[in-house]
Amino acid sequence: TFVIKAHESSQVNKHKPWIETSYHGVITENMDTVLLDPPLVALDKDAPVPYAGEICAFKIHGQEAPFEAVVLNRTSGEGVLRAKGPVDCETQKEYTFIIQAYDCGAEASGASWKKSHKAVVHIQVDDVNEFSPVFREPMYHASAMEGKIYDSILQVEAWDQDCSPQYSQICNYDIVTSNTPFAIDRNGNIRNTERLSYDKKQRYKVMVTAFDCGQKRATESVAVHIDVKPVCKPGWQGWNKQVDYEPGTGSKQLFPKMHLETCDGPLSAVRAMVELQTSHIGKGCDRETYSEKSMQKLCGAASGSTDLLPAPSISTNWTASLLTDSGRDSDLIFNFDGRQAANVPEQVVPQNLTDQFTIATWMKHGPSPGLRAEKETLLCNSDKTEMNRHHYSLYVHNCRLVFLLRRDFTQVDTFRPAEFHWKLEQICDKEWHYYVINVEFPAVTLFVDGVTYEPYLVTDDWPIHPSSIDTQLTVGACWQGGEVSTPRFTQFFRGSLSGLTIRPGRIETQKVISCLQACKEGLDIHSLESLGKDIKFHFNPAQSVLVMEGEDLESVNTAMAKVSYINSRQFPTAGLRQLHITTTLRCFGEDICISIPDIKALVMVLPPSEPRITIAGSDQLVRPAADLRGSMGVAPFKELRITSTVTKGDGVPFSAVYRPGVLEAMHNLDYCDVLVIGEELNPEQESLEIHHSSLMGKHLDATNSTSGISIYGVDSMAHYEEALRQVRYRNWRPATLSNRRFRLTCSELNGRYTSNEFNLEVSLVHNAAPVEHVNHMAVQSQYMRSVHHPLMVHSMNLSFKHISPPTGTPPAATVVVVICIAALVCIVVLGIYRLHSTHQDSSKSEEDGAKDPEMDWDDSTLTITVNPMEVRGHYTKEFPEKALSTKINSKALVKI
Repeated sequence: TFVIKAHESSQVNKHKPWIETSYHGVITENMDTVLLDPPLVALDKDAPVPYAGEICAFKIHGQEAPFEAVVLNRTSGEGVLRAKGPVDCETQKEYTFIIQAYDCGAEASGASWKKSHKAVVHIQVDDVNEFSPVFREPMYHASAMEGKIYDSILQVEAWDQDCSPQYSQICNYDIVTSNTPFAIDRNGNIRNTERLSYDKKQRYKVMVTAFDCGQKRATESVAVHIDVKPVCKPGWQGWNKQVDYEPGTGSKQLFPKMHLETCDGPLSAVRAMVELQTSHIGKGCDRETYSEKSMQKLCGAASGSTDLLPAPSISTNWTASLLTDSGRDSDLIFNFDGRQAANVPEQVVPQNLTDQFTIATWMKHGPSPGLRAEKETLLCNSDKTEMNRHHYSLYVHNCRLVFLLRRDFTQVDTFRPAEFHWKLEQICDKEWHYYVINVEFPAVTLFVDGVTYEPYLVTDDWPIHPSSIDTQLTVGACWQGGEVSTPRFTQFFRGSLSGLTIRPGRIETQKVISCLQACKEGLDIHSLESLGKDIKFHFNPAQSVLVMEGEDLESVNTAMAKVSYINSRQFPTAGLRQLHITTTLRCFGEDICISIPDIKALVMVLPPSEPRITIAGSDQLVRPAADLRGSMGVAPFKELRITSTVTKGDGVPFSAVYRPGVLEAMHNLDYCDVLVIGEELNPEQESLEIHHSSLMGKHLDATNSTSGISIYGVDSMAHYEEALRQVRYRNWRPATLSNRRFRLTCSELNGRYTSNEFNLEVSLVHNAAPVEHVNHMAVQSQYMRSVHHPLMVHSMNLSFKHISPPTGTPPAATVVVVICIAALVCIVVLGIYRLHSTHQDSSKSEEDGAKDPEMDWDDSTLTITVNPMEVRGHYTKEFPEKALSTKINSKALVKI
């Protein structure tokens, strides 16, 4: 029997399970699941025979591997490999063992099971970044000679216990201590970043930390002690690497304790040059960032200039497509990359430049690419169509600035100067410069940063023949409208422009030009009168370079200690400015004897306290129609108040006034805009304006339109208050006015600081006299349509005889009146019932000591208006003047 059953079992379980020959797995340290490739799956050809075609187990052989294989699905043969306990990469990184699959045999007892072939499993343990780097030494010590720059003063070393290269290797070291003259590389080498001075500091303690390649930081930093060894080496001593400048503090000494060490060398003269480097600040240095119009007004420039590169807006949309860089402090800059240009609208372009005019702009430009660079046009006035004549243009060609001016035959009919060339280093030095071209034809003068330059080359040409062709003024390129199949821009500019203006009829004075480009920061000498008589000094025009010369070393030391930095802006541009000091010594009988290292220091201009500009006042103005119609109209902002405060505890501007709990800052504004909210002004019936006399004696001007009014110019908040209070609103047809709303905002520094939005509403006083009696014959049909028209709401006592229909009323009207009376009786009955209920409820409430306010009877007049014409249309047509209005006093209802 046994032999027969065994034979039957073998007939059922014919095949062995099948698995892959090898597996590769990965397990993360301290995890239990192994990710196998390929997945652990056993197949049996006996499937779907029960037991014989199912997988019952996976077994592991060899090396006492800490893993187990579990069958997840007997039918599909899926399994999973798991760790029996925690796996530690630092103990063992890899495991290799044998695995076999077993089927379930021929029956439930598991008899006649079969096993698969042996497969090799290779498991790799992935490391987890468990350990932090540890330094090999508890403390490091080294010494360095003063005045010397080392590649490496010493080397620190850390190690990590993790097993993998990613987490066991040290990838970075860092110096934790701030403001130290040392740096460390990724190999742990510490070097000094500046020459050390024994007089300044004899010992440095630097804390160093380490990071492994998984960016795990050392638990404890290590201390590194570096002793400075003194040596006599010529150079400046006793100076700080960085000087902090508080806005509004005036002139601050940069090197109050600095002195020059010459190691007792015999000297005959000392020459020191201090350079303040501000090219990265604004347009070359810290200047006022008001708009071009405001700056011209502030500097006393003649009016009538046209801003060709204004900030993009609804009215100045031709610059919207240009690349802008507002930078810091709202200093608007336009960047041209050789693909952008803008056509100035015809209505903006000055039509007649005359023989005298001025073109001014800020420009930053570098060398042009290529050996033979093309023309780069800043400004060009050319034919719009048909021809390609340039009437006037300003362009750069091969680092030369060229101004072209072709006169018309109507102005001159001889061979006259037409092209003016200047060759200057400033044109291609990639720095900001202010260019002004004064034209007094035939003479043309160029100012660069306030310095006059005459053209090195002037070429003549014939005047242009008159024609009826319109011209096109373009910024950033030149418009070619003729001699090509498709009109297009040519000669694109590559660089940056700002404040491009043109003023016909007048030239700019030297004083105004100097004011427009003046720097508000620079070097200064503190207590100039105390300088020794043997000290010679010289400033450049921008006060960014100071040269001092003297024969006595002590006098030079005293003079250098008085060198100061000053920034006269109330809200300067915060950030670093570099200082560079070069020194030359002369000895007796020698030109140069001792070499003095250059000094590089920093001036840190701290951020100013940001003012909070607040506009306050009455936000409602209700006036009778007569006031709005008057010749002066009304003053919407008569009660206006503008204040500015800074947060207590911040740096305080020099003009701040202290008040308990608040710091009120006194500063200028550069524009205030009153905008109309809703529909624009209708010039046929209303206006918003300010009389020119209100701006007299102030640095203010104003423009207005149907969208509002703008007052601009750099002036005090008090002057802006006075001007805004004089703004008048008139409406000579106030009957059509429901309300008119305005929004006021003010700015300082061209939008760098803006006020709150102050909204104000102007409306009419509506006076409606009470009507004691209603004349039904006089009531207009438009009032009859409204059951609750204001003119129908008033107190009156009516007896029921007033409700009877008028004599001669048609039968249909009589029916309507009867229905109305019946409705009135129902209302009276309901009123009496409610009064009775209220009386009972109030009695109960009095007992409880409380009263429900919703149940109080309203003793006010009860008005009921009935218009019978709305009930029957034919009656309205026959008797349009008939109406019934019934008003009953509530007290009368009680009596009824």
